[in-house]
Amino acid sequence: MQINVNTDKTIERHAGLDDHVHKVVQAALQRFGEHISRVEVHLSENNAQKSSDGDIRCLMEARVNGYQPVAVSDHNATLHQSINGAADKLQRALESTLGRLYDKRHTPQPEYTETEE
Repeated sequence: MQINVNTDKTIERHAGLDDHVHKVVQAALQRFGEHISRVEVHLSENNAQKSSDGDIRCLMEARVNGYQPVAVSDHNATLHQSINGAADKLQRALESTLGRLYDKRHTPQPEYTETEE
């Protein structure tokens, strides 16, 4: 699974930030590794738009093999909180999405038999 970190001009990107994002994303999504080719992480600070949840936004988009991407975002007061929040949301979204796909593939189809009348 490839993890790409993107920041806007208000967030200082450095090796420590990249390492933190990689660790958090891998820990949250390790069980989905074979289904995900890439995760895009976008970090930004919304000073112009005051949010009641916080000024730091983390958007995560997982590219699921053979399906539409799954995207979530989290607003929080700190960078670490927004990264952790988005990773938790992405984990739950993937559990739901991939769980439904698994259920569709492994649910036995009802057998139709003709009945005598």
